[in-house]
Formats: sequence, C-alpha cells, structure tokens
Amino acid sequence: MSRVVIEAAGISKTYRLGAMGTGSFRQDIMRWMNNAMGQGNNAFFYEDKAGADQFLALKDVSFQVRQGETWGIVGPNGAGKSTLLKIISRIIQPTTGYVRGRGTVGSLLEVGTGFHPELSGRENIYISGYLLGMKKAQVQRQFDEIVAFSGLEKFIDTPVKRYSSGMYVRLAFAVAAHLNADILIMDEVLAVGDIEFQKKCLDKMQQVANDSQRTILFVSHHMQAVNHLCRKAIWLQQGAIRAMGDTSEIVEQYVGSLQQNKFHTRWDDITEAPGNDYVRILSLELVPELRPGNSVIDIRTPLTVKFTILNQQENVLLNAGLHLFNYAGECIFDVASSPVQCSGGTIQGECRIPGNLLNDGAYYISLIIVQDTSIPLYYHEAGLHFEVADFRENTTWFGKWKGAVRPQFPFRFEPVIKQAEL
Repeated sequence: MSRVVIEAAGISKTYRLGAMGTGSFRQDIMRWMNNAMGQGNNAFFYEDKAGADQFLALKDVSFQVRQGETWGIVGPNGAGKSTLLKIISRIIQPTTGYVRGRGTVGSLLEVGTGFHPELSGRENIYISGYLLGMKKAQVQRQFDEIVAFSGLEKFIDTPVKRYSSGMYVRLAFAVAAHLNADILIMDEVLAVGDIEFQKKCLDKMQQVANDSQRTILFVSHHMQAVNHLCRKAIWLQQGAIRAMGDTSEIVEQYVGSLQQNKFHTRWDDITEAPGNDYVRILSLELVPELRPGNSVIDIRTPLTVKFTILNQQENVLLNAGLHLFNYAGECIFDVASSPVQCSGGTIQGECRIPGNLLNDGAYYISLIIVQDTSIPLYYHEAGLHFEVADFRENTTWFGKWKGAVRPQFPFRFEPVIKQAEL
C-alpha cells in the first residue's frame, strides 16, 4: 500500500466578518492603544461589535490522501473548497487542526497569478514558473513545450497587456500545467479558456493523473470531469464533510441533492383542484424509471407522466397534450394524445418519455386538455418540475453537449475494407 502524502486532522477555519481596520495604520495603532486603556467607547475609535461576527468556513475536516491518488472535491459555492486547498497549500493557516504532507506541492488556485502586463509572454513564463515553485533550469527545459501547449508562438514576445483574456488564460495555464510537483492542487482550472483549450487541459490532467507517483486534489463544478479524472471524492457542505468515498457514489449523491424536483401533485378536494366548469386536474405525477442503485435522473432515465382529470361534460371529444419546456422558456416538444369520446367522470392519461432523448438541464411540464382537437378547455402550466443530470461513457469530451435533445439514433461508422484486403 502506498504511503500517506496528505493528512488533514480536525481542520477548522474561522474568519472575522466586518471591517478589520480604519484604513490607516496610524489610526489602527491609536485605536488599539485606546482600547488597551479602557477607552473603547470613544466615538472616533469605537469598533462596531456587529461587524466583529465570526464565520466558520471549515468545520473539523479530516481525511488522508495516499501517493498516486486523485481526489475530487465537490460542493456548492461557499462550501469551503477553496479555503481547504489554501490551507493544504500553506497559503493560510487553519484556526484549529493541522495538515501534514510529503513532497513538493504545486498549486493552481488562481491561474495567472503574478503576470505583469508590461512584460512579454516569454518573461512572464519565467516569473510565473518561479512563483509556482519551478527553478529557472526547469522553465528553460520546458519552455518550448509550454509555448507549444499555449498555442501562442507568434505572440510570445508581445506584452501580455495586449493579449485577449483567452490568450492570457492559455499562457497562464500552460505554465501551471507543466509543474513537476509531487502533489498537484487545482481549483476550477476548467472554468477558463475556450472549449478546444479546455479539452487540451483535460488531456494534460489525465496524463498527470495516470502517473502513479503524482497525487492530485481537484476542485470543480464540472461533475463529468471529476468522475473521469478522480477515483475518490469529498463532498463539502457548509464547511463540513457531508460524504467521502468512491467518486461515482459521491457525485451521484451531490447531484441528487441539487435536483429541484416536483414529481407529484394531488388534489383530494375537487373545489380546490385546478380547472374550470369543464374539467378539473385531480393529480399529476412524474415517475422516473431509475436504474438499480441509482437515485439520480440522468439522460438515460425513461420518464412516465401520469395524470387524472375530472370531465364535467357529457358526450364530448377530448384529448390531452403535454408541453415540455426548459427553464429558458423554450418548448422542447409538444405531444398530444389521440382524441377520445368521453362521458362525464374520471379520465386517466399516461405518456412515456424514453431515455436517451433529453439533454441535461432543468425542465417543467405543462398539461393541456382540448375539446374537438381544437378548443383548449384548460391549461395547467408548470405542474411538474425536474432536472436531468449528464452521463457519458466511452468519451473524454466533457464540454456542453449541444442541442435541446440528445437522442441515440442508429449511427454506422467503420473503416472501409478494400477488396484486396479480403
């Protein structure tokens, strides 16, 4: 078994909220002396106690990482992910607890730190490499590879103040990606650059992850990248570890917690049921056909919409329609049932949405009841809400999949065998 290279024990970090000073060093010293002499209520030096509240960014975080492991750290904004990485990188000290590590640490916490706008790309490569812990000889050995990775050969002697934001990011990550540290710590590095460059970054990170001697801590909101690159994961929630274990299980739990779903609505009191004198909606339900052991709706999951209505007319031709919208208000599809001659009473309907049809994203469903295939009787808007998570296999592409839908059509792709080869 490989040795432990990172040990975090009981880490907590407390920040003080509010103003930390007057803005003047002299006045800060005078305020300290004033408080020390018991004159803290002086109007000029008075410190607002309401601004001295404390915020606990991390709460008793403990874990161990072994050499060669790749860990993902997931959680919402403000969960404490970046604070944890800064503590492990020795940028800040924990309030309580400790971190012990073995080997050199390379941190990609803020791409482009230390770049000087007046200096050329060539000069900034050396400066950035030094700040990230590389020696001049290391930068010289990898200089051509760094420039080629960035794709900025033509602009390498141009001051970076003339770079576009994308060019700036490409050069900064190119330097950081060539660190030869034993432990590599990366925070949201995939949130930079264009899609093509993000793909290059992913390939480089995969190359590093495949090196059994390198240890990686990777923070990202890109769940597919975390699933692909990392074997273990930590889910941080409000500064504490919510769960820790195999990446696929942790990511599924985390994504499931984010899904804002409204799967079922029922009205037992007819007078309160939505509708009118012609028709009332008694129930509306979304039934996902989840895979065994899977609690998250993803693009593979078939969905069944079930509903019950009360028809309050006699001998009328009715049909129902389902409208699926994304949260941008775009209609993804409009599907209608066949018309049926109905007497007064209860009518049930059901529509199945196959798996491998919808793209990942948030959706809502509206139900419409129509008479004589042309007269809308009642439109029940946004009765069901659900989210579809992404899922990919047999690919290293993790950019956003284009399109409102994501069907799996029969698709033939194979090399041509010439007659002479038979």
